[in-house]
Amino acid sequence: MKNLINKLIGSEVIRYLFIGGCTTLVNMAVFAILCEILHVEANTANVISIICAIAFAYAANKIVVFRTHCANLAELAAEAGKFVGGRLVTMGIEIGGFYLVYTILHQHEMVAKISTQFLVIVGNYFISKFLVFRK
Repeated sequence: MKNLINKLIGSEVIRYLFIGGCTTLVNMAVFAILCEILHVEANTANVISIICAIAFAYAANKIVVFRTHCANLAELAAEAGKFVGGRLVTMGIEIGGFYLVYTILHQHEMVAKISTQFLVIVGNYFISKFLVFRK
């Protein structure tokens, strides 16, 4: 059993799925708080929640998933820039998908938010794995 647990913890894909789930929870929680409690307009709340999720995801992916180290501040800035750049691509997918489902198709904001997450998670993994956190 201990070997299985160590193997799972050692698996980059498992770590990514866990952190991806946490990132999605950050995204959804911030979105829900902004919409339901603070009554921020849904499209605006969506953008803010994605920005919060991106900030969380960079630190968590760097430390927990890909375990990369930067020799200096310039390397860190380059890595963070690539990460944010990649996430801006999937942010566009999420914002566009949300706008389509919520504004055009008139679905509930949480339905719109959840419906975009699968594409975003898969896209983010490939961007992180092959563009940002290369070893």
